[in-house]
Amino acid sequence: MEKRILSDKLHSFFSNIIRRSFWQLGINDAAVVGYVADVLTDFAKSDNLYRIRARGGRKVDSMVEMLAAKSSEATDESQLLKERSLQKYVGDYALFMSGIFRSHVEGRGCLQYYITEGSRSYWTVSELDLSLYRTGFILFQELSKKFEYYSGALDYTRKAYFAAEPGEDPFAGFVRQVEGWMKVNLSEN
Repeated sequence: MEKRILSDKLHSFFSNIIRRSFWQLGINDAAVVGYVADVLTDFAKSDNLYRIRARGGRKVDSMVEMLAAKSSEATDESQLLKERSLQKYVGDYALFMSGIFRSHVEGRGCLQYYITEGSRSYWTVSELDLSLYRTGFILFQELSKKFEYYSGALDYTRKAYFAAEPGEDPFAGFVRQVEGWMKVNLSEN
């Protein structure tokens, strides 16, 4: 129960920041803002960020390896749902990394690859949702069509609200600030 309360507070924290920063950029789509806040809340836990594991349990942090984990041609509903889950994760991971950790992705020379694959993954999710008669496909179409824009908006959010200290690793800066927020907000209880 306590974990759920913390998760709700963390989601509220991210929702407020995303809403504020996206609004400053003219993005007023509540569904997109809510979804991006969901992604940040989910990936605040490193086990969720690195869901896919290689042999031996090694965390997969390479888009190439993630995409290699694709299911074979899906034929039944359970396989389609597995494929949807993988594609959604790849899109979320690409959005998170190309937005919040853009300098890291650029440093590896693969920003355009993340943008292309993130957009493609979200489009696949929308198509799978349509084939499974699921609602929400329009959100994934929107995320796909404007992936680069939303990724850039997340980069702006990082610079405006999660800036690392001079010389600090961007990962450490993001984690430090989220942990600081958690410490302050948990002490209020």
